[in-house]
Parts: sequence; C-alpha cells; structure tokens
Amino acid sequence: MYKILAKEDLTSDIHLFKVEAPAIARKAQAGQFVIVRSGEEGERIPLTIAGWDKEEGSVTIVFMEVGATTRKLALLNSGDSILNFVGPLGRPTEIEKFGTVVCVAGGFAIATIVPIARAMREAGNKVISIMGFRTRELVFWEERLGSVSDELIVTTDDGSYKRKGLVTEPLKELLQEAEVARVIAIGPTVMMKFCSLTTKPFGVKTIVSLNPIMVDGTGMCGCCRVSVGDETKFACVDGPDFDAHEVDWDLLMNRQRTYLDEEREALRLWETSTTRF
Repeated sequence: MYKILAKEDLTSDIHLFKVEAPAIARKAQAGQFVIVRSGEEGERIPLTIAGWDKEEGSVTIVFMEVGATTRKLALLNSGDSILNFVGPLGRPTEIEKFGTVVCVAGGFAIATIVPIARAMREAGNKVISIMGFRTRELVFWEERLGSVSDELIVTTDDGSYKRKGLVTEPLKELLQEAEVARVIAIGPTVMMKFCSLTTKPFGVKTIVSLNPIMVDGTGMCGCCRVSVGDETKFACVDGPDFDAHEVDWDLLMNRQRTYLDEEREALRLWETSTTRF
C-alpha cells in the first residue's frame, strides 16, 4: 500500500496526490510515468510523474477526472492509501544542452512539462514555455512553470485569461523570430499533432509524449501500438517520447477512439452503482 501524503485540488476536476514511494523517488527522471491501481477492483492506469522528492521519499502525480477509474481515484484523500504504485516506467526525456528549448503543454499536461522544463534549464538551455487552457478556471501551476522557465506564455481558447488563442500561434511566432533548437509538446493528441505540423516546416526537432494512448503501461496489452517512422512501436516501452514528425497522427487518433464506448459504459455503471468501490 502506498500512502497519500497530501492531496490538492488544482481545479474542480484536476487533482494532485503526493504519494509515499521512496524506491520510485530515488530513480525517477523527467518524462517517466507510474502505473496506479487504487484498489482491488480498480483498473491499472498510467500517470506521468509530475515531481519527486528523494529525501522525503515522495512522488507527485496529477490527474484529471475523465472516466470511472479517475473518478474513483479522486475520492481518495490525504491519509488514504493506493494499492499499487509501480515505476518509474518508460524512457526518460532526452535532456542535453540544445540551446533554446520551447516547452508546450496543454491542460493538465502542465504537470508533466514542469520537470522537463526544469531539467532542460538545469542542463544550460534557455527555456521558453507555452501553457494553454480552454478557459481561465482551468489554469493552474502558472507560477511553478514560470519559475523553471526563462519566459512563459499563457493562452486560453476563449481569451478569458492572458493571450487568446491556441498554443500553436505563439509557437509559430517563436519559430519565426528565434533560433529554436528543440520543441517539447505534451497535451491532448490533437494539440500535439498541430504542434508537430507547426514545427515541421521549420525543421525543428519536436518531441511529443504519447501517454494518452497507453493502457497497460508495460507492453503486454499492445493497445498503445503506434506507427513511428513506418515502424510499429509501443508507447509505453519504446516511449512515451517520440519524434513528432515521424508519428502517424491519423492512425494514432483512430486507435485512441477504440475503447470510447466501453469507457462510457464503465462510467455509466459506476455512476449508477450503489457501492461506488
């Protein structure tokens, strides 16, 4: 059992857990993830590591309530325990001194990009971060991402906070104005796809994290198969980071819709259950 040391509600449906997991904290690196199972009746879900403290022996995860499993997870509080908490898994993000690195994150993927931005800056890069949200009420960790970036740009789709528009707009401007060595884009699949389309004409190496398609997280189920450079890869064991310009985005987005009906039914059954395990 893994004790939840602290819980924080970042927004109405995005939550942070600090979990006691010293073995994972000792080995965690930016870009890796853990497999979480809340209880005996819970399914396994992969969640990217948002932070870790080796001295405290804690690992921080951030998740958004989407389906039945994340709704169940959100019912836990500080002092409760998680049955399974396995990791660190996946290949860590490549961290080197590249020059100017632009980190782009959408929605709750802000939590994923923070340790990457920090590591890139510590490696001697100039880090420019772009964070995008649908609306002001969903904004979180602006100060935290800003503290590990040389420059921070915030966008909202509806213009309710800071710059109105999509993250691809300031990204394109930066590519036109500065000598960008690398772009890291993490967030919803459609956002990563269009970041890739934005950077490709400029020939800037772009890395994306394909966590959204992962299910089992260990390569056993095969659900996270992706086509990268015309080769079949598994997002969980070969990634989750890949060259965005080699990803077959249309195939990826089609595969991501495979279990939508089952996910809706699982949520319906849970919402109408009287046990709420």
